[in-house]
Amino acid sequence: MLDQLIPIAREAGKRMLSYRDAAAHRKEGHYNFVTDADVAVQKYLQKELAALLPDSRFYAEEQSNQPLTEQPTFVVDPIDGTTNFMRHRNASAVSVALLVNKAPVLGVVCNPYADEVFSAQAGKGAALNGKTIRVSSFGFENALITMGTSPYDSTLARRTLTAAARFLLEAGDLRRTGSAALDLCDVACGRTDVFFELVLQPWDVAAGSLLVKEAGGRFISLGHEEPYYDGPSGILAANPKCAEKALSILKECGA
Repeated sequence: MLDQLIPIAREAGKRMLSYRDAAAHRKEGHYNFVTDADVAVQKYLQKELAALLPDSRFYAEEQSNQPLTEQPTFVVDPIDGTTNFMRHRNASAVSVALLVNKAPVLGVVCNPYADEVFSAQAGKGAALNGKTIRVSSFGFENALITMGTSPYDSTLARRTLTAAARFLLEAGDLRRTGSAALDLCDVACGRTDVFFELVLQPWDVAAGSLLVKEAGGRFISLGHEEPYYDGPSGILAANPKCAEKALSILKECGA
């Protein structure tokens, strides 16, 4: 099924780009938006994924969702990095994961700006445009850190920036991309070594978490023993050499 899911994600990415100047609308929360492109791409994905797996459920950002069940469920972010998309920053992606028993078994992230499709299947590794990828082997002192700022939740600002300062002083350097899906892909293919954000939604991470794990990295839901996809959670993704030190910093900063 992964071979069928990849072209659907690619087409969704092309459709995203075709709506480059789509109208934007405010959503609940600080600096939170949806565009007509998000809605159009989500409708396309819902139709195509239902045809691909007729008995599946659909769990996505731009709709009201029922709690996950054991039933096969597509978890979708039609445009991850909507603000980037609105501001023409060319750092947004389509993210699609298939969950079975509430755990990802397939994941695809399409970055149409770079013509890149990241894909993973549980137990079978991860790839970028069909070529196998692995996380990096850099140690923490030389790590390139990426982060999200959780702008929709002001209560997390101080903890996020305190953690960022620790990472900046104790690791290599720091980046802020604006798309959690792409940040997870960067960890998976070794472009960066650590990514953290103190709250994300399931559609932000479902595909990317599988990519990281299948590429040999660690994906940790902060505050939970195992990653879960039923609601918001802080997350850490890292290569094995950086994971424990990164996790200790986040815990010391109240994550």
